[in-house]
Amino acid sequence: MSEAAVKRPAGAGPFSAFERMVAWRYLRSRRKDTVISAISLISFLGIMLGVATLIIVMAVMNGFRAELLTRILGVNGHVIVQPLDRAFDDYVPVAGRIEGVPGVRYAIPLVEGQVLATGRMGPGSGALVRGVSDEDMMKLELVSSNVRQGSLAGFAASEGIAIGKRMADNLGLALGDGLQLVAPEGDVTPFGTTPRQKTYPIVAIFEVGMSEYDASIIYLPLAEAQMFFNSEGVVQSIEVFVDNPDAVDELRTPIEVAAQRQILITDWRQRNQTFFSALQVERNVMFMILTLIVLVAALNIISGLIMLVKDKGRDIAILRTMGATSSSVMRIFMMTGAAIGVLGTLAGVVLGIVVCLNVESIRQFFSWLSGTTLFNPELYFLSTLPAKMDVSETVSVVLMAMILSFLATLFPAWRAAKLDPVEALRYE
Repeated sequence: MSEAAVKRPAGAGPFSAFERMVAWRYLRSRRKDTVISAISLISFLGIMLGVATLIIVMAVMNGFRAELLTRILGVNGHVIVQPLDRAFDDYVPVAGRIEGVPGVRYAIPLVEGQVLATGRMGPGSGALVRGVSDEDMMKLELVSSNVRQGSLAGFAASEGIAIGKRMADNLGLALGDGLQLVAPEGDVTPFGTTPRQKTYPIVAIFEVGMSEYDASIIYLPLAEAQMFFNSEGVVQSIEVFVDNPDAVDELRTPIEVAAQRQILITDWRQRNQTFFSALQVERNVMFMILTLIVLVAALNIISGLIMLVKDKGRDIAILRTMGATSSSVMRIFMMTGAAIGVLGTLAGVVLGIVVCLNVESIRQFFSWLSGTTLFNPELYFLSTLPAKMDVSETVSVVLMAMILSFLATLFPAWRAAKLDPVEALRYE
């Protein structure tokens, strides 16, 4: 091979055909290079698994947050309006004025109270009764569109209740059965205050997919709830649902003006600040920890290239004596190492996307295989394992993996470029 053959021609791009050819030959497995090929394979697998794991974990955590947010904001209002002076006895006109604020979808007057719910099984459990009107009940689409048994049609006239599927299972109840509610604030008698209790027929069983809500929330017609909690003609709060939950700060002043009275406003971020802050911290920590997997794989690239440079010392010396420049040798080994990183990253992206698209099926398969529940709804609030990939996040993972792979090639490639041909061929 002549000197002209190894020099990079003008306009050949960052890598010449000669450099690509030599790099490809070094990547191919040979019998005598078994150890080097094994290290390269381990590096490839490490980067692939690291990238895939990062994508999968980030997607699952994004999906987990999005699903929780959807369910929390589908059941609870984005803005909670409470009176400062007295209970809302004029809640109908106040809710109507608030609904007229641009950006507000609807305002729901609400009566809430803690009760003890008892059925046919077990000692009973604590529950939250929410009294809403027939019309407002249909506005809660997350509940009204997920009724598994019964119907919410004519909810107010039925004088019955709607409960979650998990509560029905826990208490051994079915559609039409009676559920006894016991409230501590009851009737005042000469012997003191006695708890108020009443049995209501179950007219609907819903399942929103969040175990905490499916096991603890009971919906009661507004008029019936007012009577049960001794709140005839008044409500404690008005829950406001807006078009853009992230822009609730812009609606605070218009809602205060529309209420035309002193009110206390609490938004969904204040009510769930600790929970979502913990999710964000956990997400950031997991990203940092899983990045170490990619870093370890990049270190394997360094060790593999160093061994390759040591093994190919004679070849490098011959190339240098034939006219190859030190920069050309450096590019050859950079290309060899970077190819492992690029291919591993691309394979990891494909693997991550495939797993994210089928994550719930994979969870069910491993649950069946192990005979255990791998994603317990009692612990994780959701009944299914969600995954939501973010394009910008995936791109950042890919760029991070490629940059680490490229940086891992610099030192071995520099050592190859600095190899002295005379020393390398002295004992040949």
